[in-house]
Amino acid sequence: MTRAAGPDAGACVFCAALDPASLSPLLLCRGARAFVILNKYPYNNGHLMVVPVRHVGRLADATAAELSEIINLARISEMALTEAYRAHGINVGMNVGRAAGAGVRDHLHVHLVPRWEGDTNFLSVVGDTRVVPEEPAASVARLRPIFDRLAASALGTPAAPTDA
Repeated sequence: MTRAAGPDAGACVFCAALDPASLSPLLLCRGARAFVILNKYPYNNGHLMVVPVRHVGRLADATAAELSEIINLARISEMALTEAYRAHGINVGMNVGRAAGAGVRDHLHVHLVPRWEGDTNFLSVVGDTRVVPEEPAASVARLRPIFDRLAASALGTPAAPTDA
């Protein structure tokens, strides 16, 4: 399944995030085939996702070039999260399909969640409570300059997707 990003994106939050008329303020970095966006409902500060620009729901539907850029942006994201948050580790993962727990089932995305020794992540699982003291706008302000620098170096292009 392929869907263009933009006004015809329908209900897909990731396609809508790239709509030029309402570019998401959570967008951190955009490459030619994939982008990085902060999670609107994070498990931890800095929880972000790497998403292909093209609307595809499975790894099998992505091209080799898309997969390569997704991994490259995941690498840049790891570096940015480590620099910005001094994370002790990072959970990297994806849920492909409803049965696997995908919140956005038909648009592939990779989660990167910073973790620290002794953090309170278990509260999300057993207590249905999240402890995220940083507002998304503060996370964007912290991360975007780092992405600008790292992505420009690694991708050879400016990374800032907005005028912000």
